[in-house]
Amino acid sequence: MKFIKHLVVVCFFTTTLVSAQTKNITLEEIWDGSFRTERLDALHSMKNGQEYSVLNLDRKIGTTSIDIYDYKTLKKVKTLVNSSALQAIQNFSDYTFSEDESQVLLATDVESIFRRSTLGVYYVYNTNTNKLNRVSEEKIQEPTFSPDGKQVGYGFDNNLYIKNLESGETKQITFDGEPNQIINGITDWVYEEEFGFVRAFEWNATSDKIAFIQFDEADVPRFSMDVYGSELYQTQQAFKYPKAGEANSRVSLHIYDLKKDKIQPVKVSKTYNDFYIPRIKWTNKGDILSAQYMNRHQNELDLWLVDAKKNKATLVLAETDKAYVDVTDNLTFLKDNSFIWTSEKDGYNHIYHYNESGKLKNQITKGNWEVTNYYGYDEKTNTIYYQSVENGSINRDVYSIDLNGRKKTRLTKTTGTNSAAFSANFTYFINTFSSATTPPEFTLNDANSGNVVKSIKDNDVLSKRLSTYKTSQKEFSTIKVNGNDLNMWMVKPANFDASKTYPLFMFQYSGPGSQQVANKWNNSNDYWYQYLAQQGYIIACVDGRGTGLKGAEFKKITQKELGKYELEDQIEAAKTLGKRTYIDASRIGIWGWSYGGFMSSNALFKGNDVFKMAIAVAPVTSWRFYDTIYTERYMTTPQENPSGYDDNSPINHVDKLKGDFLLVHGSGDDNVHLQNTMRMVEALIQADKQFDWMIYPDKNHGIYGGNTRLHLYKKMTNFINKNLGDKRPQAETKTNEMKIKG
Repeated sequence: MKFIKHLVVVCFFTTTLVSAQTKNITLEEIWDGSFRTERLDALHSMKNGQEYSVLNLDRKIGTTSIDIYDYKTLKKVKTLVNSSALQAIQNFSDYTFSEDESQVLLATDVESIFRRSTLGVYYVYNTNTNKLNRVSEEKIQEPTFSPDGKQVGYGFDNNLYIKNLESGETKQITFDGEPNQIINGITDWVYEEEFGFVRAFEWNATSDKIAFIQFDEADVPRFSMDVYGSELYQTQQAFKYPKAGEANSRVSLHIYDLKKDKIQPVKVSKTYNDFYIPRIKWTNKGDILSAQYMNRHQNELDLWLVDAKKNKATLVLAETDKAYVDVTDNLTFLKDNSFIWTSEKDGYNHIYHYNESGKLKNQITKGNWEVTNYYGYDEKTNTIYYQSVENGSINRDVYSIDLNGRKKTRLTKTTGTNSAAFSANFTYFINTFSSATTPPEFTLNDANSGNVVKSIKDNDVLSKRLSTYKTSQKEFSTIKVNGNDLNMWMVKPANFDASKTYPLFMFQYSGPGSQQVANKWNNSNDYWYQYLAQQGYIIACVDGRGTGLKGAEFKKITQKELGKYELEDQIEAAKTLGKRTYIDASRIGIWGWSYGGFMSSNALFKGNDVFKMAIAVAPVTSWRFYDTIYTERYMTTPQENPSGYDDNSPINHVDKLKGDFLLVHGSGDDNVHLQNTMRMVEALIQADKQFDWMIYPDKNHGIYGGNTRLHLYKKMTNFINKNLGDKRPQAETKTNEMKIKG
């Protein structure tokens, strides 16, 4: 489960020119792209370390190009390829270089399957000959160059194929793939959603072997959704979805030898009864594969090194935790096959260095703060680059540190959220900076000192535009709740008067390890909060226990009891805020999406003396309905922990409803199924509780497309005004037609 990331990534600029702020934000403007931010798309550092490439779209004529820029001057060096010069392609949406950058995979006609998986038509463009070759006549998945650039591996119809770019021949290497039965080299639904990857095959360094994971879905229960569409009869989408406590795919690891044209299964010496393989990665040695195996409870993670020649696996690292071990993409092998690893084993997420045998060489970073991103290792200078919250848990900075843990340097100077994209040779990095008051700024920085070399792109146009609107500052603070100082932000009306009282509308997500109180340019919801503030509401967000970046103990306190401590904190925070003289304690509402909808439902039911109303969008209503990997990571199975599942699931507390409740879901939600809302609706009906609800036909977990997002936010606004406001007007649609982008 992931928090929904909206398509327009924006927040608010607080100007000092108060007198110039005359306009009110409209709901239409939030969703028609009026406040869209400038950004760099598909940024790639070229191998020479002196140049980078960007995907550019010419909106006027509808063509795309890959343009090469010089880091030092920021000037365009050349256009590598433009779709206008390609007869077979009108445009392309993404690109991937071969290792030597002489060839480019171009993605066209891409269609989504689930959150991360896609099908598309792919072409290989040779930058030396300017020739264009289609990889396959069919739509395929995850095409990937071999390191020598001579072949492309890909998935099609649950099997793996290799296209030889020199001969043009295509070879099928697996033959047992079958829908809803066997998948080779592409993840099943639950791996894609919860382990965050789709391509489950990897080329080795010498391009003569492919390791892949096979998923046997035969015993996984099948889930189906009605698709209403526009035809006379609706159809159904069916896929394998393992709900908590049910059977997972049986996974196995295999290595295909191109020279021998043979597949052999990988065998490890440890017996696993029910397990996951969340990551595989070849080391720098062509015959040594790393594989991470994890037990079903996810509190044991084993790192194996597999000798492909001998088919022998050696356990080099065993990580255990009383709650769970996080899976990351941070594993990095050095030239000697020693490796860098991140872990929470000292109570905070830090970077460690192990030798090839798994013996700890040293802990590289230390302190009561979290490493939030690992950027890479520069072997020439023995330097590691990373991002952390050392400068406060709501901020992010970029740092460098020697492999031995010395000479730590803070490379970014501005307080807010900094994120780096390093050049291939670690000479430069492009820093993306934003804060609650500053929209994204892209600068070229020196990787040694962190000093800004040049500005690349900013959002000054957006800032100037926002300076003409009535906006309010997002105020950051902490609030003492249940013995903890919790991070909080608050948005008050621009004409706030402390002698008056205002209704309070709270937002939260609250899922394990998440963070909503962050000093960054946020998402479209923030414009909505400004819209609500303009109407006289105070909006607040509190990150309670269970959220991230304040240490493992704080994050993992919710283990086996999702919805208990997080809920206690939201209820107590509302009570505490309600005691402030300017907040009307009789008019407090709360809302959330996904996990946040689970929480807002619980808050209204269990906190019925505190909250007057709640909105739950795409909520989990019982953890028994959600998938194995996410749910069992925090709850174990319902067979082992029935009270943990039932005591804190809102579906079991509908009898406590006193306030006003709006329930929203998309019927095409493959993630949090509509079943959650339908079962909640039936429980509410049988408890004789009145409520409001809305189903968006065929919309997925994000509930967007066409006019959908605008419609949703108008409905929620009207519900707030009706039940929390002081006879405020309903949101109305503008008479003129507008193209709304969701």
